Amino acid sequence: MGARTGLEQSRETVTVRYWAGARAAAGTAEDSFDVDGELTLSDVVARVLERHPGDRMSRTVAVCSVLLGDRPVRSQDPATVVVAPGSVVELLPPFAGG
Repeated sequence: MGARTGLEQSRETVTVRYWAGARAAAGTAEDSFDVDGELTLSDVVARVLERHPGDRMSRTVAVCSVLLGDRPVRSQDPATVVVAPGSVVELLPPFAGG
């Protein structure tokens, strides 16, 4: 038997946390996605929608504010926002109330 290269253990993840209506639409508080390197926020959203297909989740994600770590993404183009392995993306739908 040869030595293991450890590649299986070297995989990194991006964590997506869902808040309020996004949590309800996903049916979970967070997901982890295996990544091989950097990806864009658009790629992360595509993975979210693949894992949670359906109109409810796509409508919810479309109106969410996004935090990448503790940094708001605001109006940046998701295709240009780089998400590094180990990052946490938070999806926050609009909140009602006062």
